Amino acid sequence: MVAILTLLTDFGLQDAYVGMMKGAIARINPDSLVIDLSHNIPPQNIRAASFCLATAFPYFPADTVHLVVVDPGVGGTRKSVAIKFAQGYVVAPDNGLCSHLVQQYPVLAAVSLTNFKYWLTPSPSKTFHGRDIFAPVAAHLARGVAIQDLGETIAPPSLFTLPALDIVPTPTGLLGKIQYIDHFGNLVTNIPSDRVAGKVWYLKVAGKRISYRHTYSGVPAGQSIALIGSHNYIEIATNQGSAAQELGCTWGDSVEVTLV
Repeated sequence: MVAILTLLTDFGLQDAYVGMMKGAIARINPDSLVIDLSHNIPPQNIRAASFCLATAFPYFPADTVHLVVVDPGVGGTRKSVAIKFAQGYVVAPDNGLCSHLVQQYPVLAAVSLTNFKYWLTPSPSKTFHGRDIFAPVAAHLARGVAIQDLGETIAPPSLFTLPALDIVPTPTGLLGKIQYIDHFGNLVTNIPSDRVAGKVWYLKVAGKRISYRHTYSGVPAGQSIALIGSHNYIEIATNQGSAAQELGCTWGDSVEVTLV
């Protein structure tokens, strides 16, 4: 079976960075099926990448290797890691990119990528570990190299995780935050759908009351609605428009769900 290797970065497509990573992979494992999750993560936005990784993760075969490079600390003191889950592997800087995953799935093994035998060069660039360390390591892992061979074993609890965006109960419902904004300007909150299942509710954000509907077309064009997104979080959208622009909201803004 051909190993699958996914790529998730904030590199964009204007430059050759993504292509160089794919070239490093092809030199080591040309038979890998490389799938681009996204290269349009907002620059240095680790939370956005963590969300995208977690929402894509369950849709791939269990032996998939997920290569994630959103790395504002490249060349610094943060570790480079490979992590094994029952559902697949992640190769990434240890800066919180796996925060969502480690909250949802048990970590079976984790290593610091200290074995330069599996790097592209023992003297990697200080600014492009994606090409010189992460891509070659992911290629070797997808080719069948054991995770334990890639470096020193580390304790899963030592992996860095971002502080959680709390969901706070209120007398009338729940207070949460916007954790992700997609290409369409939809505002994805951190409130999962099971917190409102079977209940009547509406949402307040940016001083406006937003009613719940089942689909984007449940309101006229240009009107904002609350709904359950495909990721099973409460989402705010504007029919045929951008909720982020319409409501003037951004990452981390507060949202309030009121149960009726």
